[in-house]
Amino acid sequence: MRFSFPHSHAFPGGEARVEDAEAAEGMCVVEFCDGIAMIGEWHPEADDIHLLVPAYRTARGTDVDARRWRLVRDKAGTWRSRRSV
Repeated sequence: MRFSFPHSHAFPGGEARVEDAEAAEGMCVVEFCDGIAMIGEWHPEADDIHLLVPAYRTARGTDVDARRWRLVRDKAGTWRSRRSV
């Protein structure tokens, strides 16, 4: 499973691309448009996806804390990130 974000970090309401949605849950690749990629973890819940993104540093050197995201589809079918607790 691969999750791609068209920005250097995820944020509430931001777009996410999901590839290989039929893969078994667990480990996945999380990548951002600045070329940073890491191993994350994902789990399905109903129609949503819960994604754990580990702490990382953007290509410009900004530290980003580990976060949990809930990915949901909007009315157009695009995956969007929401903060998860």
